[in-house]
Formats: sequence, C-alpha cells, structure tokens
Amino acid sequence: MTETATAAPVRPAEIAAYLAARMCHDFISPASAISSGLDLLDDPSAQDMREEAMGLITSSARKLADLLSFCRVAFGASASAETFDVRDLEKLSRGVFEHMRASLEWAVDAPAVNKPAARALLNLAQMAGAALPTGGVAKVRAVDEGGSIAIAIEAAGPRARLRPEVLAGLQGLPLGEGLHGHWVQAYYTYLFITDAGGRVFADVQEEKVVFAATIPA
Repeated sequence: MTETATAAPVRPAEIAAYLAARMCHDFISPASAISSGLDLLDDPSAQDMREEAMGLITSSARKLADLLSFCRVAFGASASAETFDVRDLEKLSRGVFEHMRASLEWAVDAPAVNKPAARALLNLAQMAGAALPTGGVAKVRAVDEGGSIAIAIEAAGPRARLRPEVLAGLQGLPLGEGLHGHWVQAYYTYLFITDAGGRVFADVQEEKVVFAATIPA
C-alpha cells in the first residue's frame, strides 16, 4: 500500500484553475447534449426524432443535475454545513454512479460525518468508479473508531486500474505526465485530508484498486 508523501508546493491559483477546468469538462458533455436535443426539436426536418430528442434532453439534464449536486459538496463549501448526513452523501454518490459503468455498494455506519470525511467519501468513491472503466463494483465502507473516521473503498472489476496521475495526486506530488483533470481531484483530496490531520492511501492490485483514509472525527 502506498502512503502519502510530503506535499510538493503547488500554487493555490493553479489548483483553483485545474478544479474549475475539471468541473467544466464534466458539465460540458451533458450541457452540449441538451443543446443538441433542443436543436433537434427545433428542426422541422427531424420531427420523427422528437421522442429521441426528448429522451436525450431528459437523461442529460438528470446527469447535469446529479453532477452539480455532487460537486457542490465534493469540491465546494456547501454553504456553512460542517456535518453531513451520510444518507445524503450516499444519494449524491449514487447520482454520479448512475452515469458510470460501475455499481456502488454503500456501507457507512456513522449517521453523520464532518466536512473533511464527507468530501473524502465523495471524492474517493468517484475515483473508485472511474477506476472501473468496463464495470465492476465499488464498495464504500466507513466506521467511526472513536476519535477518527476510517474509510476503505474497494474498486473491483475487470481491467480495474488507477491512472498514474491519480496516484501521484493522492501522494501529494505535483503533476508529471497525464491529465490535469484526474490529477487535481486526487491532489485536492490529499490536501483537505492532510489539512484535517488525516492520511490517505491507495493500493493497486490485480483487477482491484483500494483507497483508504483516516480522518479525525
């Protein structure tokens, strides 16, 4: 299992820019699909595709709403909330997994968790789903160990893999080669977990990726 390393200095402005770019990348696909569906509805020569257009608009709008709700808590301040109901976090995660090939198993014992633990659950769960590009199961577990929240997430399935830039980000390392969008989520997760006095790990095995974190309760 790989433990976090000492964080390399990365300018806050860079992190903010990469996070903004990451979210825009996630939002642009469903937003563009909605626009394409509306164009079809307005096209007199494509009236036979009206049902398909409405289906495209509906599914894309749902995906966009799910992503926006998820990112508000995973990346944003989410108003002044300092604790989060675990049932709400599960709902947010399931909304994202509705648009992934992987399925989600959620077993978090604590009824509520603090903000760093909430963000860790959401971000690590999403990374676990992304580690299963051809499908599989992401199992999310978390327990209150009396003074700390222990999180363990296992992504198991055929062709399970973790991008090198994601592993680097979780270790607190700057981006080398790879995509900024994948790296910045992992690096951001490393930052808020370590800022809270916690630790985060990742381990890659055959057809399995395991994430783990401990965060003060």
